[in-house]
Amino acid sequence: MSGAEEREPGGAAAAASSSSSVSSAAAAPSAAGLGGEAAGGAEEPRPLPLAEAGVDPDAPPKKRLKAAGGGGGAEGAAGSVKLEERLYSVLCCTVCLDLPKASVYQCTNGHLMCAGCFIHLLADARLKEEQATCPNCRCEISKSLCCRNLAVEKAVSELPSECGFCMRQFPRSLLERHQKEECQDRVTQCKYKRIGCPWQGPYHELTVHEAECTHPTKTGNELMEILDEMDQTHKKEMQLYNSIFSLLSFEKIGYTEVQFRPYRTDDFITRLYYETPRFTVLNQTWVLKARVNDSERNPNLSCKRTLSFQLILKSKINSPMECSFLLLKGPYDDVKINPVIYHFVFTNENNETDYVPLPIIDSVECNKLLAAKNINLRLFIFQIQK
Repeated sequence: MSGAEEREPGGAAAAASSSSSVSSAAAAPSAAGLGGEAAGGAEEPRPLPLAEAGVDPDAPPKKRLKAAGGGGGAEGAAGSVKLEERLYSVLCCTVCLDLPKASVYQCTNGHLMCAGCFIHLLADARLKEEQATCPNCRCEISKSLCCRNLAVEKAVSELPSECGFCMRQFPRSLLERHQKEECQDRVTQCKYKRIGCPWQGPYHELTVHEAECTHPTKTGNELMEILDEMDQTHKKEMQLYNSIFSLLSFEKIGYTEVQFRPYRTDDFITRLYYETPRFTVLNQTWVLKARVNDSERNPNLSCKRTLSFQLILKSKINSPMECSFLLLKGPYDDVKINPVIYHFVFTNENNETDYVPLPIIDSVECNKLLAAKNINLRLFIFQIQK
């Protein structure tokens, strides 16, 4: 036995022979300060109040929760967080790795895709003239092969999600309503925005701002300048509606459902284009053509996607035919199109309009059309008679 080991019993004996008052005074703080060790884990530690734990009571809820539970005492809460994280990784989209916000589709092997990514995969495959495949298992996917997974949609809707304004947790199915109507920290605008107030801020500050807002005290000249700008925007909208109503009073009006079908050019690098079968409107034969991103070389590499179309008169006519025309969504489609009226004078020598934009709201709506087997729209033609 070494010298150090021989000296240990002697030291222990000396400590034991010390005064009882000293040993009891040392034992008391030990039992109070190290209760978990002294009791052998018999009692669970109680969480301290926020002020005693050194947490700011006015801090955001998420920060308070994290600071209060940072000691690692709440093992049950940590376990539930880990379960949620595991569920996130199981239920997330295999493409964007985010939880789906709406419909959830699955391939034949069960891999999940959110609606946006699913449509984007189909649109990309159409542009590249390939069969769309699941990014996980490479099985073929299409609208007929894939189906929605309602169980996953319901499970995702019940998972907690954080409000972007107040940082509180809500089931995803209730989050939208909370953010739009209930959250006291949601961004709102001053009620005097109609006379030019640019203020935006949290809802709980709205009453104070409106009581101090200076716009109600502006002079008439200042308000007239603001209202003139608003009138210009409103005037453009009214011109469109008035034009549509005036066209509806024409004697010769025709409309039909048109179906754009995908084709490929004969170029070395083929390009996708769409064309309708011939159809008859106003006793004349017509054809519509459409192209993606104005026939750029690789539209599949572009995030921004657009469609433009061309109206072609196939019949022979005896005199120039002046027409107004517009395309709207079909009766069974949900694509969003802003109506735009185009004008053209058709002759036997000039029977094709220029390519004009199909007024789709954004690239997401364009992908919906590209992902479909065919594009179904409704065409209106108004013949202008002089």
